[in-house]
Amino acid sequence: MTPRGKKLPSGACPIKKTAELLSDTWTILIVRDLLSGGKRFSELERHLETISTRTLAVKLERLIREKLAKKSGVAYALTAKGRHLGAIFDAMSKYGKKYL
Repeated sequence: MTPRGKKLPSGACPIKKTAELLSDTWTILIVRDLLSGGKRFSELERHLETISTRTLAVKLERLIREKLAKKSGVAYALTAKGRHLGAIFDAMSKYGKKYL
């Protein structure tokens, strides 16, 4: 938090940075699926029925680049950094169940 009336530089807000990282539906759904454990590309593709192969590949590449996920052999899994998003997802789930 900042003192009343003070503004953070736009790039310094941790909420903004996190929101930008998870700013699209596919990324959120991929992370959600990986929170339950490692998955093969084909498992993710099957579970996310309408995602294109290209979109899934691009989103996974970004998660790896951001060090939120890793590829071990043929499976994708979240890193410790990625697993820390679980608390955010739990809060979003509780909010959605209660208010939406």
